[in-house]
Amino acid sequence: MIIDTHTHLYLDEFSGEKEDAVIRAASAGVGKLVFPNVDISTIASMRELHSKFRESTFMAIGLHPTEVNDTWRDALDIIGLELKTHPNDYVAIGEIGIDLYWDKTYKDQQLEVFTTQIEWANSLDLPIIIHCREGLDDILEVFKCVSAVPRGVFHSFGGSIADVERIRNYGDFYFGINGIVTFKNSKLRTVLPTIGLDRILLETDSPYLAPVPYRGKRNESAYIVNTAATVADALGVDFDKVAEKTSENAEILFRFNKNL
Repeated sequence: MIIDTHTHLYLDEFSGEKEDAVIRAASAGVGKLVFPNVDISTIASMRELHSKFRESTFMAIGLHPTEVNDTWRDALDIIGLELKTHPNDYVAIGEIGIDLYWDKTYKDQQLEVFTTQIEWANSLDLPIIIHCREGLDDILEVFKCVSAVPRGVFHSFGGSIADVERIRNYGDFYFGINGIVTFKNSKLRTVLPTIGLDRILLETDSPYLAPVPYRGKRNESAYIVNTAATVADALGVDFDKVAEKTSENAEILFRFNKNL
């Protein structure tokens, strides 16, 4: 069994076949799926899909950094109320973080939103799913200021060995590896040994970042087997070992069965 620790099968890109995408994933050997939220507009569709597959899907709640705009306070209040109202429905706070790739206009607001959501995670003993794009320096600065750095995962990690080492100075994080590792010119494969199999989580970030041979197409959770195969090759271990260990890592981080 493989666990896709980051997939957005509930988004409109899967309109008309959201349930089919979950079923295809199961047929490919993907036993569990984690749905991270994006903004207030995606909560309902995420909950709806989860309600149809309660045994195999799990939700995270958060405000994505690129969705921080002039109405961020209202959005954060709504997400905070959702978390307060349904605290046992969520296995993580996410995806949250800093994204300064396209626009730095709301940098200060992103920092405040990120800090607030980290403290939510601390108060509820939940892990965080971190989105980091051109924002590692700022994320590490936030870690210096919060009451504690919660456990978590750097989603869609594509950084260097030096980045791995810097992150580890602040906590024993996991690193989410997706289709990027399969790209022809990706240097991520050389970073995997430094991360180590005991700190790797597999993810797709569907519908984005489809692995080879599907690159350029809409991604889905069933394609995670291609990412797993590349990770196995890069580390020189069997595919089954990668599936087993990364799933064990996900179970440890997200504590899927805590509310059973």
